[in-house]
Amino acid sequence: MVIERILIFLLALVGFSAIVGAKNIIKKVFGLNILNASVVLLYILEGSRIGEQAPILGEGVTTMVDPVPQALMLTAIVIGVCVTALALALAVRLYKATGSLEIDTISERLRSEH
Repeated sequence: MVIERILIFLLALVGFSAIVGAKNIIKKVFGLNILNASVVLLYILEGSRIGEQAPILGEGVTTMVDPVPQALMLTAIVIGVCVTALALALAVRLYKATGSLEIDTISERLRSEH
């Protein structure tokens, strides 16, 4: 279970570095999606550690998977898709207004207009 946590941490690190280090808005949106996916994977991994069977009560079922983290992560996936759609819509509007997706160019062109 340690290797899974390390891989999820590396995935989160890649997403975070794309958000912080990228100058292109589309790359930042991809980084946000990668970070979101790593958080969802972490919660699913930790939620499945309790048990391995579906949360259906029957004979012989003693340990079952907690369904609450899974339900929360489904909600997080939906919110992530909505945030991505909003970010891409804003990126399209910025591109139409400035002709670029690079943050430095956008801020320079917006400052020169005002």
